[in-house]
Amino acid sequence: MDYKKSLQKAKSFAEIFQLVKEAVRDYTGNYQAGLLLGLSDLGSYENAYLGAFYSFDANTIVINKRPLNKIKKANPILYNPYIFHVVLHEYIHSLGITEENEVKIIAFEISKRHFGRNHIATKLAFSLEKVLPNLTFGENFEPPEDLSIEFVSGIDRDNTGYIM
Repeated sequence: MDYKKSLQKAKSFAEIFQLVKEAVRDYTGNYQAGLLLGLSDLGSYENAYLGAFYSFDANTIVINKRPLNKIKKANPILYNPYIFHVVLHEYIHSLGITEENEVKIIAFEISKRHFGRNHIATKLAFSLEKVLPNLTFGENFEPPEDLSIEFVSGIDRDNTGYIM
């Protein structure tokens, strides 16, 4: 599979999620079934933001819509690689790996293997702050405007073959 081309052409979260699953399965031999993916406004915090999180209880990855919207407006070429990166990071958590440094190392190694060292997805995995230094939202806490989660359909295609 040509990951670079597939990521560039991806038009949906579901397509990027599938790339993440395949990249992780190829690298680790493992995959996580039954995941949900949602989007929500998670707010921003003093010169920082939460890009996404994985809920072990709900088996759900939730991506913060705020940085997504900012990236899409400011630099759309980074949009798909950013989504790949945050989904990859949280997907690795879904495999039971909770230590942040270990997740970062694995995400970098997976990205490097499938995209090469100079691809933007690999650079994001190496140092998100260097690639997107202006992604923070200010010096004050900005609470979420709406905490509802918008679930993305078609994410776990491998486990829905029985649905007609």
